[in-house]
Amino acid sequence: MGSVPQSQRVLSLPALRQRYQLEGEYPIPSVQHEYEILVRSEVIGLNPIDWKAPDYGFGIPTLPYIPGRELVGHVTSSTTSTSRIQQGDRVAVISTDYRDLRKASYQDYVISSHFNVVRLPLNTTSEQGAATGVAFVTSALALGICSGLDFSSIADGPDLIDIVRRIDPSRLPQDVREECIRGIELAERPRKGDWVTIWGGSSTCAFIINQLARLAGLRTIIVIDVRKHGLNLADSPALQADFVVDSHDPQRAIEIVRSVTGDALHFAIDTVGRPTSESLAQCLQGYSSATDSVQEPTPPGTPPSDVGNKVSRRTHLTGLTGLPKQQTGAVHHSVPVKLFHEIPEVGEALVVWLERLLEQGLLSPPRILGVVEGLEGINDGLDRMRKGEISGGRLVARIR
Repeated sequence: MGSVPQSQRVLSLPALRQRYQLEGEYPIPSVQHEYEILVRSEVIGLNPIDWKAPDYGFGIPTLPYIPGRELVGHVTSSTTSTSRIQQGDRVAVISTDYRDLRKASYQDYVISSHFNVVRLPLNTTSEQGAATGVAFVTSALALGICSGLDFSSIADGPDLIDIVRRIDPSRLPQDVREECIRGIELAERPRKGDWVTIWGGSSTCAFIINQLARLAGLRTIIVIDVRKHGLNLADSPALQADFVVDSHDPQRAIEIVRSVTGDALHFAIDTVGRPTSESLAQCLQGYSSATDSVQEPTPPGTPPSDVGNKVSRRTHLTGLTGLPKQQTGAVHHSVPVKLFHEIPEVGEALVVWLERLLEQGLLSPPRILGVVEGLEGINDGLDRMRKGEISGGRLVARIR
């Protein structure tokens, strides 16, 4: 792999609502823990958060700031004792720990914990690997923690609810502890044949959620802009759902989902934002559209009850980027993404499972819609994303 230089290039944000600036002679990040490795960046995945955070002023813990959530490269040095990751391995780095700038992907060299990297199989290109990781982690946690889906029947996948509930609660991050321990009752967990509705089916997360849910035996409904993405749905088996609803008329979409599911939908995941999450809430069983009101919310951990409901299972609404302002009769869930980098048992379970899914061809990576060249090309790529030119796939930057 060659020797590691004394300095590197980074793309950093000097201030909010400004473009990223290329810096040279920046220090190489250092390994600080025995479980960390150093990776030489080769292909970087561009995520919507990379332009939304500086434009709207969120998710920026310090300035200047180095962004970037995922990349593919080769391991250049490792102090970890794990035999899974070795020097020279081609790996996908999934960096959900955005506060640690050593782990940001918009630089030549990146630090990662060994339990947050995926050894890429030969059937997966570096471009595909750089576009898959963050969406996979978010999708798996949305289904596995918030919806309680057990993945053990899919390539020996993890039962995430079982993993987190066996961990000493004091180890779980305080702000997601309640979600992990009492977010869903065991009796409410999805059963084969249950419906799950995904609003915003063109996003990378929706693309992966749909695949994982169907692999687990659930029936999926995708609410999507059919005019814009209909051809992709027809051409890609990985995009196909059990039922597709056009999002053009939200009220009509709600009526169709309720009809298809027989007013018995228990699981719904929104990938767009608060307005669509409010529409999605109306698709769930128990939402009272006739009186413009909803059932009283049931706090997490409350045993299911038949009172005021025709079934004992509560409904569950997960929002990736927002949830309704008011309670809707469903249990509202936000995805506890920090589990991936703060709890090694969760991170390790997800990355080794992703390795198997890719190697066995069970999970299709997202489409690559474009490649920009170098760190210096990233600003132009993000501008394309701002303009809405990248939809239904991903954009990546080839560094070397």
